Formats: sequence, structure tokens, C-alpha cells
Amino acid sequence: MLSRTLLSAGLIVFLCVGTPHRAQADVIELKTGQRIEGEILKERDTELVIDVGVDVVRIPKSEIKSRTGQSTSEVAPAAGAGDTLYRTAELLPRTIKELAETYGEGVVLVQTPSGLGSGFVINEQGHCVTNVHVVEKETRIGVTIFHRSKSGEFERRLINDVKIVALNPFFDLALLQIPEQKDFAFRPVYVAAKSELREGDEVFAIGNPLGLERSVSQGIVSTRNRNFNGQVFIQTTCQINPGNSGGPLFNLRGEVVGVTNMKLLFSEGLGFAIPASALREFLENREAFAFDKTNPNTGYRYLDAPRRRNPAPLPRSDAGVKAE
Repeated sequence: MLSRTLLSAGLIVFLCVGTPHRAQADVIELKTGQRIEGEILKERDTELVIDVGVDVVRIPKSEIKSRTGQSTSEVAPAAGAGDTLYRTAELLPRTIKELAETYGEGVVLVQTPSGLGSGFVINEQGHCVTNVHVVEKETRIGVTIFHRSKSGEFERRLINDVKIVALNPFFDLALLQIPEQKDFAFRPVYVAAKSELREGDEVFAIGNPLGLERSVSQGIVSTRNRNFNGQVFIQTTCQINPGNSGGPLFNLRGEVVGVTNMKLLFSEGLGFAIPASALREFLENREAFAFDKTNPNTGYRYLDAPRRRNPAPLPRSDAGVKAE
């Protein structure tokens, strides 16, 4: 139960919204309907300490409905004139429980005639990221959105006729667009604007392993630059299984730092994700990877070098013999 002092401070701060010196403050919306504006001085496991200008108040996290402002200020990337395909933000660290509840609606189940995968919504227009191998050679794609109802419970909604926008087979990244829904808005996630991961950082994944919807797994970054076939991956101890492919790997600020796409067979704790830097590059240059709907196998691959006609060892260069 919030004290009268806190509620009074909340009313005073609410009336100050829009004043010049509070333009960059954090705005805390309480479950009771009040809004408190101020600077977050400290965040603890169970409470926030906020400077509201006339006093310092402590707010239990259990009483907070949402928070926006300086700690969640959005920054649109320079991906072209007026292009805001994905969002970035400066977010404060939070618990995995809070982050999963906040961004769980942005994670979707991707369905094709041949299998299941995961994906995540990156803007209000319904653009969605997943892996190429989830939708490869498919023309009928659907997604299941987990929409939070007015009662607070998650509801499943299958949406068909999902459009493929772009494919990058080398990075294993695909961009989809979900048809607009008139009765609810998409809840996009944030993409990390910088590559700040370090070994030992905590991360967590949300996905649909083996069709088990909205599963959350926690782990750490084992290494941030594991090389496979000339491509860099994030190696993580998060449990990654078939069905997780295309889902987001989050840091403890709720930013997508990677796109989960594979694991080593017959092993646990050896999962891999495509770094957010590759994701940003793909999204900002998506025109180069635009999908051709008349060719489900759109894209290209490098051809293998021709084989030698003579499998025998090459002669010495000073033997004067021409090799085939």
C-alpha cells in the first residue's frame, strides 16, 4: 500500500509534467492510475528510488504498471530518410521476470507447412524478424501472437497471410510483415544500438522450443565472437532447441542483442545467436535483400570451385611438367 506522502508527491509531479526542467525525466505509471515524474536515482530488486524535485520517494516495483522517459528514450537509427523500421532505447536494468512480462508480447510463433520457429516484432507496422531457415522455400506463413487482454491474461491469435519482405541467406535473417490488426496494436521490442556484450554478461531468450510457446531460458554470454564458416556468433549457455530459431536473445535491459539460430547437437549449454550488429545491417539495407515473390528460392550462393581432373598429387614446380 502506497503512503499518503507518496500519493501526494505523485499528484504534484503529475501536475508538473511538461515543464522545461522535467523534459527528460522518467515517468512512472502506477497500477492505481497515478503518474510520477522524476529522476531515478537508484534501482533495487524490490523498489525504485526517485527524485521528484521536492522530495525523494521510494516506489515498490509491485505497484508499478509501466515506466517511460529518460530510461526508455527511443532513438531511431539513421537507416534512410524518415526510416524508423526498428527502435532502440536507453533502458535501465531490470529483472528477467519483469522483462519477460514487458516484452513477451513482442515474441511470436512462426508457422509454416513444414515446421515451427520463433520471431519478434520490431515496430508498430507489424514487421517481424526470424531466421531464413524457418521460412526458406515457403510461401504460406502464419504467426501466432500472444496478445494481453484487458484482464491481463495472454490470448493466442493465429494470423495468416504473413508477407516475406527480405531474406539474407548468409546471415540467416528474414524480415516478415504481419497484416495489421484493427482491434489491437503490436508491441515491438527494442534492438540494441551498440555492441556492448562481454563474456559473462547475463542474457535470456524467449521462444517456442519444440512448440512449447513463450518459453524463457536464462544464461550468460560464453563468448561474443565465436567463428563458424567466416561468420561471427554469440555463444551462450541459454538453452536453445529446435523451435527457438529466429527468437530474440535479450540483455538485462530488455534490448535484443542477438537472434537465436542454432545449437551444437548432442550438447547442452552451447547455443548460438546472430549478433545485433548483423541484424541492424540487414534491416538498414533490406532493399538489397528484397524478396522476389515469383521465386521462392530468391537469393544467391557461392559456387564451389571446379574439381581437378587428375586427383594425383601436383608435380614439383621445377619438374617442367604442366599440371592439369
